[in-house]
Amino acid sequence: MKAFISVDMEGMPYIVIPGHLNLRGSLYEEARKIATKVTLVVAEELNKNGFEEIVIADSHGPMVNILVDELPEYVELVRGYPRPISMVSGVEGCDAALFLGYHAKFGTAKSSFDHTYSGGSINRVTVNGVAASEFLLNAYVAGESNVPVIMVAGEAQLLEDDVEKYAPWAERVALKRSLSRVSAKSFSMTRIDKELRAAVEKAAAGFRQKKAKPLLAKKPVKMGITFLTSLFADVAELLPAVNRIDGLNVEFKTKNMVEAYNTFELLVLAASGTTYLLTDPK
Repeated sequence: MKAFISVDMEGMPYIVIPGHLNLRGSLYEEARKIATKVTLVVAEELNKNGFEEIVIADSHGPMVNILVDELPEYVELVRGYPRPISMVSGVEGCDAALFLGYHAKFGTAKSSFDHTYSGGSINRVTVNGVAASEFLLNAYVAGESNVPVIMVAGEAQLLEDDVEKYAPWAERVALKRSLSRVSAKSFSMTRIDKELRAAVEKAAAGFRQKKAKPLLAKKPVKMGITFLTSLFADVAELLPAVNRIDGLNVEFKTKNMVEAYNTFELLVLAASGTTYLLTDPK
């Protein structure tokens, strides 16, 4: 069997300030070690439970966060950004998916680094009218390849809001419980290690018993985006397939979720590029 792991950072334990999250951050190296430790624990336990191959998609920021020195031979690592289907690149051909370090969508109260894909440009994303977190977006893309999400580990509010609602069969591990956007409490890594291993074992057993289901978005897919500024909507509507609804909102339809996700990624990159041009016009 072959497992897929998508690894984000904001929902990882102990990661609480912006200095944890970017390449120049004062605590970035600490965050990398935490994310790598959590990922390797899960990968090791998956391998013990019958998954001979594991694809890990490094999925935060520039997507070069996981330390590579201790990767076991059964692991293949997807790194770098931009890339097709972004946080779930490599999911095709896998049997089951696990999401680690995931967080709640933008606007969630008292939730670490709440945002939806791009904190600098996106307020809200909907798929067929349903407000989507990164978990739901990525689960829909995985589902299109017939890959169910069997476990999610991350910020507690995401698990209680979205994972329990849309994927009740998935095992859930709360790596942190937020006190504010930039404060959270987490158990010791020793306890987290035990909880992750127990959850992987249960998730693997449930998968073998066919309890997990791929999440499927109704086709054609209608995606809506609410930007943080009207400028980003100005840029987005330059794409012929995009319809401008009002100052901040655009929408578009695609034949499937993969096309919707890649279009969304392109619009986020366009917004980021516009910001860069205006702040550093050299």
